[in-house]
Formats: sequence, structure tokens, C-alpha cells
Amino acid sequence: MNEQIRAREVRLVGPEGEQVGIVPLERALQLAADVDLDLVEVAPMARPPVCKLMDFGKFKYESALKAREARRNQQQTVIKEMKLRPKIDPHDYETKKGHVVRFLKAGDKVKVTIMFRGREQSRPELGYRLLRRLESEITDLGYVEAAPKQDGRNMIMVLAPHRAVKASAVAATASRGGPRERAAEEAGAPEAGEIPEAGETAAAGETGPTADTSGQ
Repeated sequence: MNEQIRAREVRLVGPEGEQVGIVPLERALQLAADVDLDLVEVAPMARPPVCKLMDFGKFKYESALKAREARRNQQQTVIKEMKLRPKIDPHDYETKKGHVVRFLKAGDKVKVTIMFRGREQSRPELGYRLLRRLESEITDLGYVEAAPKQDGRNMIMVLAPHRAVKASAVAATASRGGPRERAAEEAGAPEAGEIPEAGETAAAGETGPTADTSGQ
């Protein structure tokens, strides 16, 4: 920026984005001083480098505001976990399906785990059938992001909300003041456990130990 620029000449862009052309560095610095602006190198790898006349302090301030706004509007993604048994009672199944529906409506992904015990391990088709049933009953809200697969004594499937459903959840969260307020509202009600998605951070107030939500 300004005197730190080392090129002999630069391709100059005016404060309104107009193309001034290639000028000697001294001339570009003089033009910047004449209008009380900074000469900022915006494309240093170009030949010659591209510089723009701007108020650098104002630019940094506006960039910081935009970044802060983006962080405030960013949806914090978590993966909820729901555990079922392959021979789950119909009433328990409906209860747990209700939790899955609620999670998807809130814009969260859901990791559904079928837990096999003893001889159940020789009947993986029971778990697969149960997962496919759940998939067919939540198609209006979500889709299968990770198909059912065996993982030791468990079978796992990941559900994700449709884009429109997640957008509605983001809008609803914003109307309540953001993720922190949403977390505060949910803190008083016990629910299934949750796991932060790889590479992402769980929302504030949602990092407690995973509850045992397996069917009885």
C-alpha cells in the first residue's frame, strides 16, 4: 500500500472502478495524494500489478462489518443422534421418529444408529428395513445423506434436511435472535444426544454428553 509498493509502474483503477491505465508509480501516488486516498495493491501478481485508489481505513471497517454480519447469520450445524433397536416397540419407534422429524425441521442433520445385540447381529436386514422405513416416512423433510452401512455391531444412516426446510429453520432462528437464543430455549428440555459435525462447531449450549436414546 502507498510507499510500500515496489513496482515501477502500475495499472491504476480509480475510486469508482474506472480504468485509468498503466502509469508510473510516482504518478499513481501523486493522484492518490491529490484526492486524499490510499493507493492499494489489489492484484500484486499481475504484470504490472493492479492498484486502486481507495480509503483503506473505510474499506477495512466495512469488510469487518460484513464478516461480522456473515458470522451472525451463519447457521451452526450439528448432527443429532438417534439410537434404535432392530426390534423396537411400535410406540417407541413413533416417539423416536418424532424426535427425528423435530431435528430435521430445526435444520439439523440426524445420525440414526441401529444397535444390534447378541443374535440380532446375524439379522442385519432387520436394521436395514427399519432405516428404509424411517427414510420413507420423512421424505418431505429430509433425504439420506449417508446410506445405511454396517459399523461393527451398529448400522448407521445419516439424514439431512432439504434445503428449503433448512432455510426455514435459519429464518426462524434469526427471528428469535440467533443460535445462542435458540440454544438457550432448548437447554431446558432433555433430548437426544448430538455430535458436532466433522470440521464444524456445535451451537452454543449443545455440547453435552450424548444421551442413551436406544429402544427398550
